[in-house]
Amino acid sequence: MGIVIGVDVGTTTTKVIAVDPATGRRTAAFREYRLSEPQPRHQVQSPRMVLDAVDGALAEVVAACAGRQVDVIGVGSAMHGLLGLDEDLVPVTDIVTWADTRAHAEAAALRAEGRATELLHRSGTPVHPMSPLVKLRWFTRHDPATAARARHWVGLKDLVLLHLTGRLVTELSTASASGLLDLATRTWAPSSLELAGVRREQLPDVLPTTALLELSAAAGARVGLPAGVPVNVGATDGPLGNLGTGAIAPGVAGLSMGTSGAVRTIVPEPRLDPGGRLFCYALTEDAWVVGAAISNGGVVARWAGDVYAPDIPAGPERDSQVLAMAEAVACGSDGLVMLPYLLGERAPLWDPDLTGAFLGVRHAHGRGHFIRAAIEGVALQMASIVDVLDDVTPVTEVRCTGGVFRAPLWRQIMAATIGRPLVPTDDAEGSALGSAILALHATGQVESLAAGLELLSPAGDVADPIEVPADAREVYAGLRGRATRLLGAYDELHAFLESLEG
Repeated sequence: MGIVIGVDVGTTTTKVIAVDPATGRRTAAFREYRLSEPQPRHQVQSPRMVLDAVDGALAEVVAACAGRQVDVIGVGSAMHGLLGLDEDLVPVTDIVTWADTRAHAEAAALRAEGRATELLHRSGTPVHPMSPLVKLRWFTRHDPATAARARHWVGLKDLVLLHLTGRLVTELSTASASGLLDLATRTWAPSSLELAGVRREQLPDVLPTTALLELSAAAGARVGLPAGVPVNVGATDGPLGNLGTGAIAPGVAGLSMGTSGAVRTIVPEPRLDPGGRLFCYALTEDAWVVGAAISNGGVVARWAGDVYAPDIPAGPERDSQVLAMAEAVACGSDGLVMLPYLLGERAPLWDPDLTGAFLGVRHAHGRGHFIRAAIEGVALQMASIVDVLDDVTPVTEVRCTGGVFRAPLWRQIMAATIGRPLVPTDDAEGSALGSAILALHATGQVESLAAGLELLSPAGDVADPIEVPADAREVYAGLRGRATRLLGAYDELHAFLESLEG
């Protein structure tokens, strides 16, 4: 058995790992890039910048493998990206990322028309500006010249596969996050295409996530591999993150936290909650993730540190010094609560125009209180998703991954707030590892995803659950209950906050 390579093309970083199944040895490479905001609400990336990052990270890993045989490359990417290609497969738009909210009015109109529940239950994708369906409506209405130039509309993953294999295709996982797929038939839904303003021939064919293509000669020359190396079309980063961190057993949810955050668990068939608060995306034909994402994760704590501790100098110790201020404050921030909607919000409210607020401010509250309340607000938001998820499929354990969890304070607050065993996983390459596991399964070298996980990431790597003092658990259980009631009344509060803006 040769080397297995996993690729994860993320929002701001491409990660590539090479795993030797015989020894468990891993080699990793990273390439970072930035989002651009050419206009308000536009969050885009240059296709060339992202593809150069993929080539660079792949070439670095291949070189580090010192000529050892590469059996397969698995590809994963961030969800909800959209770009147009002309008839020569040349981009006519930037990559419009999940963070782009230019289509907020189109999403609001679909909700006002009562279409949101219907579309979610058909496609598994919430009606939100992140959705490619909603983005396409924006292009049709506001940029018809570009819409007319686009012979093809594709996702980020599709672009990467075209770059590596010369084939214009998509796969079930990316398609299931587009808002355009019919979950029942696993094909493009004609009524959704009509809403989006596109024709079936403008979209790629949908392949199973286990399908294999071949590395093209041009791509092989760029990264140092022979033409014909199998390329697994793979899945999207959320489902692959569950796979890479081992959150694939019944009752085990995966919680990831970076700039944003998400909680997901794997079920054997598409499943949604009646309230329309969760998404449902594919990993394989018989493994689907149900869960939800928030827009305000680690970015909220970083904002709080910038605003309330500007005197702490930049450097490797800054984050720990900011968190030390929050650690000096009691659980619950002495009654101070933050609604952390700095960037609008996705789940469970799915409203890009939400605004944040601090509630319960008292004279005794200092800047440490505001920083801690920011972290607690994010944790409460994640806990609300776990609770919704529990209504659909019981959650007995949560595995967490993300740089914020290197900090004991983040681990303690999150573990106490979600009220279930929280198991940290230190695998920073979770989605890339998931790509490698899925690719190994696609080649038939392992019989199941669980067998691939055990081969490439042995169960002995799993840590013990985080211990939480009983008094802290009690405080956060009370906060979670009050936060749930507050979310239920948020429409009225949001209207009041909007009136203050203008």
